[in-house]
Amino acid sequence: MKQIPNIFTLLNLFFGCIAIVFALQSGIDVVYTQDGEQFIKLTEKICYASLFIGLAAGIDFLDGFVARLLNATSPMGKQLDSLADVVSFGVAPGVIFYQLLRMSFIRENEGFETSMLLLIPAFIFSCAGAYRLARFNIDESQSSTFIGVPIPAAAMFVASLPLIQFYTSNDYVYNLVDNKYLLYALIIILSWLMVSNLPMMSFKFKDYKIKNNVPKLILIGTAIVGAIFFHWIAVPITFLCYIILSIIYKNKLT
Repeated sequence: MKQIPNIFTLLNLFFGCIAIVFALQSGIDVVYTQDGEQFIKLTEKICYASLFIGLAAGIDFLDGFVARLLNATSPMGKQLDSLADVVSFGVAPGVIFYQLLRMSFIRENEGFETSMLLLIPAFIFSCAGAYRLARFNIDESQSSTFIGVPIPAAAMFVASLPLIQFYTSNDYVYNLVDNKYLLYALIIILSWLMVSNLPMMSFKFKDYKIKNNVPKLILIGTAIVGAIFFHWIAVPITFLCYIILSIIYKNKLT
């Protein structure tokens, strides 16, 4: 019974590996018309990477729940969880950032000749995530609150970008996700948020009293309403709401 939570954790890792495989596919179709015009579009392969990151996040939530339910928490389980998380929520989103940057540069003249040096900043995100996980493992105070944005939350933000771009019919939204300057900014901002000392709201419910869970209920409401009206754009909206609520209620988090 004690190994059941570890099986869930390894499934998280397994899904993360599959996400990396899909993210490593070109993810890009280059189409030439009879007039010689070149069109570059995102394929669904990189979207599969996003979906497997989402599955890994779901399993990551379940393994902790199962461990508490079976009273099977252990130091090994904690370390294994971090190792799985650094792959699923650190490396996989880093590869997605790499591919999105690559696609952004390809759209420019001579974009296929882009130096890898312009693309590898994507893995700053992965390094920041690993640092955040290591800090979490040695900090016993992060039980009811977090210090810095949890890596699964940041990873879900990154995973939403290909889905937003692939499924949107709005040219402005498509080009916004395709903007390399925005991508660089997101890499820096998300990395900083993970390694920062900002007190962040935990997703655990200590009790079910409304007054003690107002920010969590607002966040859930935002996610539901956002999903109905904005579809995948609801993910970054909910993420931003999470940051704002954590700042507003920071005195109650510390």
